[in-house]
Amino acid sequence: MDTYGSVHSTKPLTRRLIDIVSHIISNGARPKLVVTRNLGPDAMLVLQQRNDLDVIVWPEDCVCDRQWLLEQLPGAAGAVTVWSDQVNNEFLDVAGPSLRVVSTMSVGYEHVDLPELAKRKIRLGYTPDVLTDAGTTSNCRPDRDAGADGQPEWLISPVAAVAKFRLGAIPLLRSSIEHHPILSAADSRIPWLRPHLASYAGPPDSIRDHRLCLLLEPLLAAGHIRDTQLAETYKLKSLRRVDIDELARESDFLFVLTPGGAATRHLVDETFLRKMKRTSILVNTSRGTVVDSEALARALREGWIWGAGLDVVEGEPKISLEHPLVKEPRCVILPHIGSATLETRLGMATLAAQNAIGGIFGRPMPAEFNLQ
Repeated sequence: MDTYGSVHSTKPLTRRLIDIVSHIISNGARPKLVVTRNLGPDAMLVLQQRNDLDVIVWPEDCVCDRQWLLEQLPGAAGAVTVWSDQVNNEFLDVAGPSLRVVSTMSVGYEHVDLPELAKRKIRLGYTPDVLTDAGTTSNCRPDRDAGADGQPEWLISPVAAVAKFRLGAIPLLRSSIEHHPILSAADSRIPWLRPHLASYAGPPDSIRDHRLCLLLEPLLAAGHIRDTQLAETYKLKSLRRVDIDELARESDFLFVLTPGGAATRHLVDETFLRKMKRTSILVNTSRGTVVDSEALARALREGWIWGAGLDVVEGEPKISLEHPLVKEPRCVILPHIGSATLETRLGMATLAAQNAIGGIFGRPMPAEFNLQ
């Protein structure tokens, strides 16, 4: 068993054998699609009603067994996966040259070896934007817990009582479109708590040359055109892009919205947290790896910041009651369910199915990740 929990077969397949099996299966047979989780009746119907696909689905209502997956992959034209399935060299080697597309039912893609997919010319589908509304609601919902008298006790910073405060986001990817989800949510879901100023930061200089920056920069640059109009729409004194240090120093409510991966790991670390206001609140609904959990626990314990709201934690789902953030009274944690509405999950599942179909048959995919 490897570090990802992969169970290797006791009968290793050679490269030559995989190629032969792939060739036999892909000639004169319906393209095979391996699905690692039942997507629900509506989304599965998108796949199972087709008579030009051989759909094989993991039969259990739990994380797909790695050995079962490796046994089903040879000769597959496509695979629909979830975030717990590691799409690595082992996965791709076993699938063989017949594999045309990997469709992940997730916005994140840390579990996918992007350079390897690009090298093998395998397309990648993912499910962005579908969960924007649900995720934004999670970002802006005032969480509460029971106080000593059993009554709800709101986790709200003293700054909430101040008439003017600054909202920050790192990075705010929606600056190129008409409505900022965070600004819209703050305006409609918690109207009594409206920001006076808003700032956002792009990728830090340390990852300036990373592929992630190439994807984000056009969005962030285009966003400047809309900033003035958005500030007027949401009655802000200003909305502007700042550097990462200023964002940490000036934000009263800081939302972490950046993609995960090696490029952004521990972007919010001890150095960042020590720059934040003692009355500030950090909210992370993106990826747990972006925030250094140990540093955040210390920041809360020693009062560097006022509080934190998390939908994601580094190391999830293996988070016990003894985890330092779980034990922090000023930290509210949800078990990565910010997008867990029926509408959102149905939308993600349907999009994943449509991506797989497009990739298998060489057609446009509704949401294809650019691997170039």
